[in-house]
Amino acid sequence: MFKLLKSGECFTPEYIGKKDLLVCNGKICRIDDTISYNGLWDVEIIDCEGRLLCPGFIDQHVHITGGGGEQGPESRIPPLMLGDILSAGVSTVVGILGADGLTRGIADLLYKARALEAEGITAYIYTGSYGVPPATLTGRVISDIAFIDKIIGVGEIAISDSRASHCPISSLKELAYEANTGGMLGGKAGVMHIHVGDGREGLKPLFELVDKSDFPIEMFVPTHLNRNKGLLEQAKGYGSLGGNLDLTAGESSQTGYSVPDALEILLECGINADRITVSSDGNGSIPGGGIGKVGQLLQDITSCVLDKKINFETVLKTVTSNVARILKLYPQKGALSAGSDADILVLDKHDLTIRHMLVKGDICILDGKIIKRGKYEPQ
Repeated sequence: MFKLLKSGECFTPEYIGKKDLLVCNGKICRIDDTISYNGLWDVEIIDCEGRLLCPGFIDQHVHITGGGGEQGPESRIPPLMLGDILSAGVSTVVGILGADGLTRGIADLLYKARALEAEGITAYIYTGSYGVPPATLTGRVISDIAFIDKIIGVGEIAISDSRASHCPISSLKELAYEANTGGMLGGKAGVMHIHVGDGREGLKPLFELVDKSDFPIEMFVPTHLNRNKGLLEQAKGYGSLGGNLDLTAGESSQTGYSVPDALEILLECGINADRITVSSDGNGSIPGGGIGKVGQLLQDITSCVLDKKINFETVLKTVTSNVARILKLYPQKGALSAGSDADILVLDKHDLTIRHMLVKGDICILDGKIIKRGKYEPQ
């Protein structure tokens, strides 16, 4: 079945004007000023007049099997439901383990990713957790990444945190070798996704790792860099070296910086916008007993545009093409182009609310309502 999106203001994420998009077999097969549907059989027309078209979001930091556990068994957070992901405009997730690499494992994480795939979105995972040596499926990070299709890197490895292993730099080098070489052998990104805590050293271990090794700086993705003000100051220096900077949605400018404030600061400092990403830490535990929401990602992205007046293309890239390039998923993901997966958001041009959403060509949100749910999710 064909789907034809008509007359939307198209962001690829770069703005290319008012366009029609033709979708078939889960892919975008054509983008043009006008596409006639004469001669097309079984075609569904979606009117996008006055709407914005953009790629579905990529969230590279989601606790799909649930985070938490630091306050005992009752504090374990349940697995994430499909509707929570879709309502945030997210069409691709990367699942992770956090502090708990003991009662939760990579096998469970992998199976949850496959379940989300079966329910309609795209899901990858990182092997590992906070600790070093990391949790794995095959016994080594290098073989997990090289041999298992869904595993694209290692993470979230903790530094500067009371829950970190406080391992020597030599151990981090060994881990980086396994991730980097596993990525080469498997044709994947082989990233090392790094949880940065509130500890006094901040990014110092990462600066040392980069300075005393020959690994490409783009393989490292430090996250939570807006959690406190001192850490964002360090992030400016790391960004000036060409490093990736991942901001976490939902942070407060009282203790750290909100995503809108942090993004504004980094851009004003001249940091390369293509190296800045935003993720949700969705379904993870928040100090005080709260649960991180994937939906906070959409809220913060919206605030960047409507409240901070940051250029829409720049903001959009932080959750689409920037992430896709770092994870080596571009242009299959993070783009609207012929041949890309048909992960498409149709947004209200005034308030950026989701009007429609297609994931791999299937309509998941229609007229602002989620119409696709997970197997055990209330309909």
